[in-house]
Amino acid sequence: MGTQGETDFLGWVSTSRAGLRTSAFLLCGDWYLADDLVQETLTRVFGVWGRVSGSGDPGPYARRVLVNLYFDHSRRPSRRETPTIDLPERAVEQPNAVDGDRDRLMAALRQVPKGQRAVLVLRYWDDLSIEQTAQILGTTASNVRSQASRGLETLRTVRGTDHATTTPKEAL
Repeated sequence: MGTQGETDFLGWVSTSRAGLRTSAFLLCGDWYLADDLVQETLTRVFGVWGRVSGSGDPGPYARRVLVNLYFDHSRRPSRRETPTIDLPERAVEQPNAVDGDRDRLMAALRQVPKGQRAVLVLRYWDDLSIEQTAQILGTTASNVRSQASRGLETLRTVRGTDHATTTPKEAL
């Protein structure tokens, strides 16, 4: 858009903004929200100003945008919430057992050497094949199998789990 288009737009805004703001207030009943709706309307009208101003009066298009924005805003779940003076009583939440397990797992993984840790994460967390893991790490499939075996052994030792009953997924 050239300087003439911007000048035309600014002239239209100066004559139309107050009417759009009043319309927005009448729709929503909140001056702050009305200002937000008008600002978004003007932003969208500016984006298509060349097309809208060439067809005559851009007012009807702007009002349609304003109404659509209001409808969109009123459909948001936050609009259905109502503030209250008194907050409800809430019990203190107990730490999630899963979060505790995740913290212990992360602490155990930090004790596994980096190469073995990379193999464990790629193989068992990202669920990649031995060949895919080898390609990513730039090594051989037999090295991936060896590093995975050693890494799982280290992880089981650190976590204190039984070797015979723990699968690789459970070790992670």
